[in-house]
Amino acid sequence: MADPVAEEHTSQVSELCCECGQFHLLLDNHLYNFQDEVDDELICHICLQPLLQPMDTPCGHTYCFKCLENFMQEYNFCPMDRKKLSFQQCHKSSLLVRNLLDKLIVFCPFKAECQQTMQRCELEAHLQNRCPGFKKYKSELQRKKNPISRGKEDPPTKVETNKPKDPEVPGGGSSLVAESSAAAVVSLVTAEPGLVNPAFEETEEDLPQRTSLVAETTTIEIHREDPEEELGMRIVGGKDTPLGNIVVQEVLRDSVIAADGRIAPGDHILEVNGVNISSVTHCQAVSFLRHPGPVLHLMVLQEKGFSNKTAQQDSTSATNREVIHVTLIKRDRSEPLGIKLIRKTDEAGIFILDLLEGGLAAKNGKLSQNDRVLSINGQDLRQGTPEAAAQIIQSTESRVNFVVLRQPGVQLSDPVEDGSTSNNSSSSSSNGGSPVHHRRRLDQNHYRRKSTYQKDLPQGYVNHEKTVAIKKEPKESLGITIGGGRDNKNKLPIYVTSVQPIGCLFRDGRIKRGDMLLSINGIDLTQLNYYEAVSALKSNAASHSVILKALEILSLNSTEPSPDIKEQGFSWSPLWITWLGLPSYLHCCQDIVLTKGNLESWGFSIVGGFEESKGNQPFFIKTIVPGTPAFRDKKLKCGDEIVAVNGVPAIGMSNSELIPMLKEQRNKVTLTVVSWPGSLV
Repeated sequence: MADPVAEEHTSQVSELCCECGQFHLLLDNHLYNFQDEVDDELICHICLQPLLQPMDTPCGHTYCFKCLENFMQEYNFCPMDRKKLSFQQCHKSSLLVRNLLDKLIVFCPFKAECQQTMQRCELEAHLQNRCPGFKKYKSELQRKKNPISRGKEDPPTKVETNKPKDPEVPGGGSSLVAESSAAAVVSLVTAEPGLVNPAFEETEEDLPQRTSLVAETTTIEIHREDPEEELGMRIVGGKDTPLGNIVVQEVLRDSVIAADGRIAPGDHILEVNGVNISSVTHCQAVSFLRHPGPVLHLMVLQEKGFSNKTAQQDSTSATNREVIHVTLIKRDRSEPLGIKLIRKTDEAGIFILDLLEGGLAAKNGKLSQNDRVLSINGQDLRQGTPEAAAQIIQSTESRVNFVVLRQPGVQLSDPVEDGSTSNNSSSSSSNGGSPVHHRRRLDQNHYRRKSTYQKDLPQGYVNHEKTVAIKKEPKESLGITIGGGRDNKNKLPIYVTSVQPIGCLFRDGRIKRGDMLLSINGIDLTQLNYYEAVSALKSNAASHSVILKALEILSLNSTEPSPDIKEQGFSWSPLWITWLGLPSYLHCCQDIVLTKGNLESWGFSIVGGFEESKGNQPFFIKTIVPGTPAFRDKKLKCGDEIVAVNGVPAIGMSNSELIPMLKEQRNKVTLTVVSWPGSLV
C-alpha cells in the first residue's frame, strides 16, 4: 500500500480520513486493507468492495448505503435484477450481517510504523489512541499548517469557495441580461444569429396568424435545509461553447429544484446570488452553482411559449370546456407531484405546462398539459400564481385535490403502473433473467456514430491514448471504480470515477479519474453496458498481468472546478464540457422523428456551425419552446448535438445552410443527435 502521507493525495482531499486512515473524498465510502479475501456474499456489487452500512432491497440484494443512494439518484431499479425499486423501500441489513462485516480483520493503513491487525470496527479507536503512524501523520500535518512554513504546497481549503468573486465579464454584460434586467416580458420576434427562428414562416397565408415567442425573467429564491445539499439539476453551455448562455438541461426527481417546481429544462440561468453568469465559462458556472449556502438567489430567463395575436383565441368560454376533479395522494409532505405550472400572457390564471416523467401526477394519468387550475384543496386559484399553488401543495400532508378546466379533445396519456417496467417480459425469462439482452432490445434506436457522420475534435481539445501494462499479484485489486456504460440513459463509454489508494493502478499512477477505458487484455470495453464492463474488469484483474488501454481527454481552454467542490450525494462524473472532446468513434447516436402541423414551428433553436473565424463547430440545441412539437416529443434536450438532418450530415455546414434545410421540412423531420449528460450542480 502507498504511504498515506504521500503528497499526491493532497490534490484530491485536504486531510486524511480519521476513521479509516485513508485518503478519499468526504462523501465516498471508507477504504480498508483486509487481511483475508472477503466472501463474495459480503461484497457490494456496485463498488465491488466489502459492504459498508449494508442496505437490503425487497428483492433480496444488499449494497452499501452510499453506493445504493448514489445509484438510485440515476435509476429506479435494482442493479442486480433490474426490478423496479425506490430507495425508500430499502432497509438496514440485520444486526447479524452488520456484526459479521464489522468483525472482518483489517491491517492498519500505516504499515511503515504499525503492523497491527484488528477488527474493522476497532480501526478508528486504534488510529485515534494507539497508532504511532497516525500520531506521526498528525504532527507532520500540524507543522505544515504553521504560518511560517505555509506555502504553495498547501491543499486548497473550502474557504476559497465560500465567497465567489465576480467573474471578469465584458463591460455591459450580454444584451440579453441588459434587456431582461427590468424583469419584463420579452417578445423574441427576431432570432439571434445562428438560431432557427421558432416563429412561423413568413408566407402570405401565415402572416395574419403570426405569433411571437414570449419569455420573461424571474428571480427565484431556493431554500436548502442542508446548505451542502445539491440543487439537483444538470446544466450545459458557457461562453467557451457555442451555446454561450448557461442552460438547464434536466431537473432530477426528488431534488431541491424539483421540490421548488419553478425551474424547468430550457431555462437560462443569468445570475447566481447577484453574480452575472451570462458570460462565464462552463466551469465557472458550475463553481458558482455548487457554492454551498442555505439560500440561493437565481435569475432565470424562462420561455413561456407562443403568444397568439389573433382574436380566434376567444374560444375561452367555459361552455366548450369540462371541469375535472383529480386527487393525488402524497406519501409525505415533502414528496413532489412532478407538475410544472405557468402563467399565460393572454389568459388569466395558471396552467399545467408539463408533467415530469415518473412523477406522481404522470403516474396518476388524470391531469394533462394545458389544464387550467381553478382550485387546489378548495382554495380559489382562478387569478392565482404558480408560487401560490406551489405553497398550497408543499404545505399539504397527504391528499391534494385539484379542480381543473380542460379543453375538449385533449388526449390523456395512459397512467404508468408502479409494477410495470416493460411489456417485453419474454426476453427476460428466455435469457435466464439476464438484463443484458433485455436492455439491448430496448435500445435498438441507438447506434455507433457512422463514418459519414465523423468529425474532427473541436478546437481546444486533445486526446491522449495510453496503454498501461501492469504486473500484479492475482488477488491484488485494480483499485478503480467506474461509471457510464451503454445501458446508461446517455449511452456513455466506460470511464474511471476514482482511483483508490489500495490497488495496483494507484501505485502505477498512469490511469486517472475521468479516463475512458477502451480495453482490458484485448477485450473491447467501448460497447459494453456497466455490468458487462464490471465483469470484464473483475475477471481480468485475477491475472498476473493486466494491459489496459485508456483515453485521456484534455481541454486546453477549460479547467475543471477545484476538487474540493464536491458533487454532494452523487458519484463523480465528468463535466458536460469534457464529453465535447470525446472522439466521434465513441459517440452513440439516436434518431428523433418530429412531426408538426402546417402552421406550427418545430419549436427549437440551434447554434454552432462553420464560421470563418472559428472553423467547424458542432450544431447544438439551445432552446426548446414549451407547447411545440420538439417540447411534446420529450426526447430532444438542450445541449444535444445535431449530427444529421434526414440522413444528411451537418458537419461542415454553416447556419445559412442548415436553417433553410430545417425550414423546408413541412410536416416531418428526422434529427440524428448525440446527447451528453449536463454537469450536475
